[in-house]
Amino acid sequence: MSTILGVKSVLPGKAIFSGIQPTGVFHLGNFLGAIKSWVDLSRSAPENSPILFMIADLHAITVARSPEKLRKQRWEALASIIASGIDPKRCTVYFQSDVPAHAQLHWILSSISSMGYLNRMVQWKSKANLDESASLTNSDLTNLNLALFSYPTLQAADVLIHQAGYVPVGEDQSQHLELTRHLAQAFNFRFGETFTIPATVLSPHKKILSLRDSTKKMSKSDPDQTSCVYVTDTAEEIKTKLKRALTDSVQGEITWDPEQRPAVANLLSIAAGLQDMEAPDFLAKHPMKNHKELKDTVADCLIESLSPIREEYNRLVSDQAYLESLANHGRDIAHERTSGTLEKAYRAVGYL
Repeated sequence: MSTILGVKSVLPGKAIFSGIQPTGVFHLGNFLGAIKSWVDLSRSAPENSPILFMIADLHAITVARSPEKLRKQRWEALASIIASGIDPKRCTVYFQSDVPAHAQLHWILSSISSMGYLNRMVQWKSKANLDESASLTNSDLTNLNLALFSYPTLQAADVLIHQAGYVPVGEDQSQHLELTRHLAQAFNFRFGETFTIPATVLSPHKKILSLRDSTKKMSKSDPDQTSCVYVTDTAEEIKTKLKRALTDSVQGEITWDPEQRPAVANLLSIAAGLQDMEAPDFLAKHPMKNHKELKDTVADCLIESLSPIREEYNRLVSDQAYLESLANHGRDIAHERTSGTLEKAYRAVGYL
């Protein structure tokens, strides 16, 4: 089966892999959309299942970013991952750029990645601020860089180089896993059985929306920073942002209605996700009479859940030597795991 929910269907011994770009300190969208699922998976997976989480810094340069910012955000991402509850003794955490096999396999997979298939991918269009209907035949793509267009192939290489059986992702990344399976099957058909066909483990948490605009995702790039809650926000910062959060004009009892009350539903989803509950169940447990009660309840959930993360993050970023030791340890394990797969792929295509 290509897609599963949660960890109940994870088979022992199969590797679990996922990655996240280093955009600095995580916000709620990063945490609930990816990292919390990583934490839950790492705690529930069979003991003999290797678990690897990658900071995707090769992907980070597909859009313009200053070297100074990237250097800083790589370490912030590592600290955020560990502070969020990933146990480095159980999981391998490393920087993608530290393991050359990712880029080497990317080049091999590029030889079987069709331009037509990549042209249908929507994520690069989003990153390039293009409509989903855009295509290579449009004149507005003349300035599109090759890395951004081909990064889904690199994502496939990231997964396949580890022979991953399961890849936890948000729903917006499921298309990339379909490409990964397509490339693995095409390679295996052409060159012989080489790669494991991975299954997608979809995050149970819904997309987190901006606190100030329920028509778009929560984002660090939003000019209104009250729209975005970071895992390092203080209790006062959280309370201030929740006070300013958008709700709606419906008076009286809070109800669960994502279609008619998206801003209210977003707040309920945040609180429910932090407590590992479905939003309707959370609302049944915490009935609220008005918008103020809703905002106060969500703020309390955020403060309770994020305070330990903030404290641990602050401790980690003040200990650069420890972070470097974690990165070096992860690099060594990842390099050892990937070298055998790369040799197998090299042999398959005729390099060895």
